[in-house]
Amino acid sequence: MKFTLRKFTPPDFTQEIFVKAPEAVVKEAPKDAVAPEDYHAMSIFPEYFKIDGIWLLAKESRMDCVPVLERGEIQVKEFRLLKKGDLVVIGRTENCEEGIYVYPEGFHERRAGQDVFAFRQSRSRETAFSRDYDELYELLKYEKEHGKVVWVMGPAFAFDFDARDAFSKLIANGYVDALLAGNALATHDLEAAYLKTALGQNIYTQESQPNGHYNHLDAINRVKYHGTIKDFIREEKIDNGIIYNCEKHGIPYVLAGSIRDDGPLPPVLADVYEAQNAMRNEIREATTVICMATMLHTIATGNMTPSYRVVKDGSVRQVYFYCVDISEFAVNKLADRGSLAARGIVTNVQDFIVNLSKGLYL
Repeated sequence: MKFTLRKFTPPDFTQEIFVKAPEAVVKEAPKDAVAPEDYHAMSIFPEYFKIDGIWLLAKESRMDCVPVLERGEIQVKEFRLLKKGDLVVIGRTENCEEGIYVYPEGFHERRAGQDVFAFRQSRSRETAFSRDYDELYELLKYEKEHGKVVWVMGPAFAFDFDARDAFSKLIANGYVDALLAGNALATHDLEAAYLKTALGQNIYTQESQPNGHYNHLDAINRVKYHGTIKDFIREEKIDNGIIYNCEKHGIPYVLAGSIRDDGPLPPVLADVYEAQNAMRNEIREATTVICMATMLHTIATGNMTPSYRVVKDGSVRQVYFYCVDISEFAVNKLADRGSLAARGIVTNVQDFIVNLSKGLYL
């Protein structure tokens, strides 16, 4: 099964509804970080704005942010990044009434006819995910050559020998372009490489080790002694794991801090807005996002990921978004975003990543 992207069909701007639509109205931001009254808030879908008779597409969109007219283009900004005087588009209609058009149908998603009553319409532990795996294998092979795959990971992967090994193979074979996580994933992955434990348990046998509750703190302390993770890896002769492979293969990773972090490790971003900026910088060019076993990071990433991307040749393509979690709530939370591409897989993430690696023949 060869993977092909769905073709994007832009609106026909010669239609009367577009020709007769008024120009979009902009108003100056009255203060830094303050939008004018009746500001327009973005969705996850492609949105067009009529400026000087031309319908402009917001190229780097993000939901719950505002469109700003800058140098003849529509830039999408977080409220906190607005500057006094920024020209913010106003209007809260979506079908050309105010020169704004929200376009959710560009990828012509196939919708099979459904009965009013039908079983198994949600994604649950009873859903069969065989087809999802097959599609994901082909998608990742395509993206390896044509896109950018961003992985969002919770610490569960660091607790298991096979899961760490499987994800390490994905990195080494070019299926990972960026990693978004927190202090815990990196801490327990480095603990596993350094002391063969995660939270004091052997990563293969799951047996608790004597004084094992010190191990993650010892790992953090040793990293801070050396100054950087890179120096820790070199000086302690670390040769395995997720973070080791990110460093070895030059894969960027963003570690966003939380209020409960131990340590934390040196690269952890304690300022939440600094972390948000760093995460969005990786998401800006992402074409596939796979979130696994981290509900808060998943929701945060979902909120900054549109359903489309304008790529280098100027064409518009779909963004694929997966949420993998043992919790049905976490999975369906992402489906509720209404994304054309959001797909949920309810399973143990350690098993998921091992199966994915094997399916790609790694």
